[in-house]
Amino acid sequence: EVQLVESGGGLVQTGGSLRLSCAASGFVFDDYAIGWFRLAPGKEREGVSCISTGMGTIYFVDSVKGRFTISHRRRTTYLQMNNLKPEDTGVYYCASRPFSWRTTIAKVCSSGGTEFDSWGRGTQVTVSS
Repeated sequence: EVQLVESGGGLVQTGGSLRLSCAASGFVFDDYAIGWFRLAPGKEREGVSCISTGMGTIYFVDSVKGRFTISHRRRTTYLQMNNLKPEDTGVYYCASRPFSWRTTIAKVCSSGGTEFDSWGRGTQVTVSS
C-alpha cells in the first residue's frame, strides 16, 4: 500500500516562498506519477504540478509556470513555490499512481486528480496580500 505524507505548508506574504515535501512509501513499480493538487475554497481541485519518477517528465499548470519547480529524489517529491500569490492559497495534496508510456504526464495531471489512486492528507498554504 502506497502512503504519502506531506509537509511544509504555512502562512506567507505575497512574494514569499515555501517548499512542500511529499514522502512516499510502499512503491512497487518502476515508475510513478506524483502530483501536487490544490483545493481552494469555491474552486475545483486543480493539478498544480506532476512528475514521473522514472521518466522524469514534468507538468505545470500555466498559472505557476516560472514560479514553481518540482523535483524527486529518494522517494520524496518537492514542490518549490516562489513568488507566491494570494490565488495560490489552498490545501495542497500529494497524490500518486503507477505511470507508463501509455499516457502522458500532462494528461494525468490535468485530470483534476481523478487518475490518481493514492493521496496524502494535505497541507495548508495561505498567502496573504
